[in-house]
Amino acid sequence: MSRWDGIDEFTAVAEQASFSGAAKRLGLSTSAVSREIARLEDRLQTRLLHRTTRRVELTDAGREFLARCRRLIDERDEALAAIQPDDHAPRGLLRMTCSVSYGERFIAPAVNAFARQYPELRIDLDLDNRLRDMVGEGYDLAIRFGHLTDSRLMARKLASRTLILCASPDYLERRGAPRDLSEIASHDTLTGSSPQWRFTEGGREITLSPHSRWRCNSGTAVMDAALQGLGLCQLPDFYVNEALKAGHLVPVLDSHRPPDEGVWAVHPHPRHVPPRVRAMIDWLQKSLGTKNLGANRPPEPQPAI
Repeated sequence: MSRWDGIDEFTAVAEQASFSGAAKRLGLSTSAVSREIARLEDRLQTRLLHRTTRRVELTDAGREFLARCRRLIDERDEALAAIQPDDHAPRGLLRMTCSVSYGERFIAPAVNAFARQYPELRIDLDLDNRLRDMVGEGYDLAIRFGHLTDSRLMARKLASRTLILCASPDYLERRGAPRDLSEIASHDTLTGSSPQWRFTEGGREITLSPHSRWRCNSGTAVMDAALQGLGLCQLPDFYVNEALKAGHLVPVLDSHRPPDEGVWAVHPHPRHVPPRVRAMIDWLQKSLGTKNLGANRPPEPQPAI
């Protein structure tokens, strides 16, 4: 009996949340998959899965084991592929995470264009506004913004974004535009995921924590509130550019606009970056760094070398 027995079956069941789905993916019978996982649990003396009549769920031990199994399988598959020098196509499972709105608008279209070229590449794209623990949760790649502080991660800049303070013409007509940063406190403010707003003053970067009248963790919802005249908001440019061009929103205190912040592809700091991760970062950098974001779908990628 090989110590690898059951690992592919367990990983497939965990990813499909189904024994039958895993069996179909692996080309095995459902009973064969169930039998291999039972043997694996016996060898480990640990329950990895909770089985019910309706679904399959991971135990705490199963979640921890799954992240390790994914890495083992991917490294095994890459080692086998390495002896085929004419085949550089990305393959295996690529787990990614990004914030919801940016992911929907820019990352998912770019990833989908890339994935069409490589049928052996499986992608798990998790859009979530929470800051995920990449190392602890087993992610290969994350898209993050601004200043990076986690020393366990490596980063490559993909693009930039600008934070813009703005409001509707109706609101500014009723309340007047703030003439300096100190007057923001007297205005109605609309905040999103971050409770702080960034500005520059006298050549220095500063942050303010406005006493918000209204808050939502969706940038789209914040923009809608601003369009309806509920107050000032500070949002990344990709949310508000069209409304600014149409005159539905008006920039405020532009002389205090903060420096552009980076859009970063970050990944754990292993000794060897998997080819699928390196190829995806190359494509995202090309796609996001050279396109007018949101204006068009990304061009077709070229095979990574």
